[in-house]
Amino acid sequence: MISRIRKFTDSTYFTNALKVTIAGVIPVLLFSFFGNFEMGFIIALGAFFTYPSDIPSSLKHKINGVLVTSFLVTGVNLLVNIVYPYHWIFYIFLALLIFFLSMISVYGQRATMVSFSALLTFSLSFAHLHTGWEMVQYSGLILAGGLFYLIISVAFHYISPHRYTELEIAECIKLTAKYLKLRGDLWTIDADRKAIIEKQLHLQVELNTIRQNIRDVLISSHTNSGSSNQNRKMIIVFISLAEILELALSTSFDHDKLHQKFDKHPKVLLTYQSLAYNLATSLRQLSKSIKNKTKYISKHNLLRDLSALQLAITEYENNLGKESASEGVFMLTTMLEYAEKQIEKIKIVERAFTLAFNSHDFKGKDKDLEKFLTPQYYPLSTLIQNLSFSSTIFRHSLRLTITILIGFIIGKVLPFQNVYWILLTIIVIMRPGYGLTKQRSFHRIFGTILGGFIAFGVLTFIHNHIIISIFAILSMLLGFAFNHLNYKVSATFVTMYIVFIYGILTPNISDVIQYRILDTIVGAALAFFANYFLWPSWEFLSIPIYLEKSIKANQNYLNEISIFYNKKGAVSTSYRLARKNALIETGNLMASFQRMTQEPKSKQKQLPQVYKLAVLNHSLLSSSASLGTYIQSHKTTSASEAFNVVVNTVIKNLDIAIAILKENDLDIKENLPKEDLALRFTELKNIREKELKAGVLNDDTFHLKMQEAQLVIEQLIWLTNLSKNIVKTTKELIQS
Repeated sequence: MISRIRKFTDSTYFTNALKVTIAGVIPVLLFSFFGNFEMGFIIALGAFFTYPSDIPSSLKHKINGVLVTSFLVTGVNLLVNIVYPYHWIFYIFLALLIFFLSMISVYGQRATMVSFSALLTFSLSFAHLHTGWEMVQYSGLILAGGLFYLIISVAFHYISPHRYTELEIAECIKLTAKYLKLRGDLWTIDADRKAIIEKQLHLQVELNTIRQNIRDVLISSHTNSGSSNQNRKMIIVFISLAEILELALSTSFDHDKLHQKFDKHPKVLLTYQSLAYNLATSLRQLSKSIKNKTKYISKHNLLRDLSALQLAITEYENNLGKESASEGVFMLTTMLEYAEKQIEKIKIVERAFTLAFNSHDFKGKDKDLEKFLTPQYYPLSTLIQNLSFSSTIFRHSLRLTITILIGFIIGKVLPFQNVYWILLTIIVIMRPGYGLTKQRSFHRIFGTILGGFIAFGVLTFIHNHIIISIFAILSMLLGFAFNHLNYKVSATFVTMYIVFIYGILTPNISDVIQYRILDTIVGAALAFFANYFLWPSWEFLSIPIYLEKSIKANQNYLNEISIFYNKKGAVSTSYRLARKNALIETGNLMASFQRMTQEPKSKQKQLPQVYKLAVLNHSLLSSSASLGTYIQSHKTTSASEAFNVVVNTVIKNLDIAIAILKENDLDIKENLPKEDLALRFTELKNIREKELKAGVLNDDTFHLKMQEAQLVIEQLIWLTNLSKNIVKTTKELIQS
């Protein structure tokens, strides 16, 4: 229990919550001491409004983002106060302002959070409307709160400049360990391989998110501020983790075939599975030591495990005889080589968190890193291009605008005490997708009711304002800390915080709770029904786009592998970028499938085909990575014409799949006859046979040539079959 609390308090979420709590509490306490609670409270509101835009990034982007948000929320508050008295233009202004603030989200994650901060300010502006010089003063205090929050945030950055990156790296190591653990599970005889593969796909989505966070902070800092030893160390760890994942993706085994092959010799597979589990355990243990700030001491000797596997292979070969065991030894050697490569990468990661590490030993690994970042620029053309119903953000902005206007009118016409609570609920709950909006609606209502009852119970027995203030501060801290972890818990603590504040300011606390629950239910209901009926963004409408991007990214990755096989030399930046994009887009496709499963059954159209295509794209990525990894780690022969023809066939098949998705044309014909393709495979096999007959190679060289030919041919056959299945399933998707 203590370790879990310690883990929670050391998390990024708790640190961020602590920042905004300090930025909110200090002004209130300070100005209350001088008898001006209201002024301190307004400054605290400014800090709360600015806080959402403080997302992980380099220090430069952090400062710029928070500054822009501070001035924007100040401007929004001032504009609402200026226009409110003029009813004949107010509602037009209201609609335009909400729509514009929502559309800011087209510029990415930071812009989305800036948009949320501005909308939050807009809703709460109606809680304190002013005129004349008062509204200027009020807006000025909000700006002061935003700037004060910036000071606190920057101070936290300098107190522990690398802690966020370390925690994100630790989480990435943990997720990578989970992935390796799932690979180990595949070696269990009665393993549910379909369920394991699905877990791997879901894990890929999580890995995409965490790796993007790391890129935004680590590479931005590297590009903007130069390369410190700590920064280089983290970059090397990050790159090594990417290579560990690529190795895991690239090395797929036919587990059923291997179990049949070694049915009478189970020891060798059990030895390998033990090694596979220890690879995962070592990474998981390292992740824990980073989070707990303890010295890392490995509990597993991976080199000893590797020697045990080598010994088991030798024992297997001796028992069966060299000739009878040759095929089995070849399979086992492939597994051994995979384990050796993984241990090499894991050792690099381990060394980074020990004293014996010099980042200059890996000079050149951080070349062209800035190309792996999503460019941050905000052209007007991006906004203009999204002003159509084909844009999810446009539909969401229109939906949000109409819902807020309806909520505002309902709050004014009917006897609601605080119309801004209805608006606030709509803004906080409503998301572009139906599934998340539905989930947040129920969580918000549940948290509001539960928090209201708990806070009311506390206030019934406790009347000391100091104790209530302490409860309010703790509730605020926990409410912010759980916001991204568990929204239900977050809503509970936020409600408790609000009730405690009102408990200090007003005696009619039961009325406050009743009105808050009622306003929350109305706001949540409006958000829920608007997402269902007003230009809903059902996921099946977006699936073709995600599919096209995933297929295209895999196609580019395979093309880069082909170029590398033909030209040899060092791995290019374009190759690494293609690999990164293939991983991201495959994960995005699976994330889209996950969102689809949260929608009503009637809207889960073509769910089996979508899942099948997600698995096929993941398999295509895995097979391509296998080919690319082998070419990188072995001295290969020149690519033959037959190899290029087969690869081009796979690429053309993927072109057909993309064309079907774009044009809905099911009659697009394959470019290469099956007979021609079969001849190319025969040609590749003949190359191998000639080497067999030549007999001029020594045993080691012959073994390498045989291994290369067999692996390349098998991967090309598998890639061809996968590309055909993608075309076939895409046709089924369009037909249905």
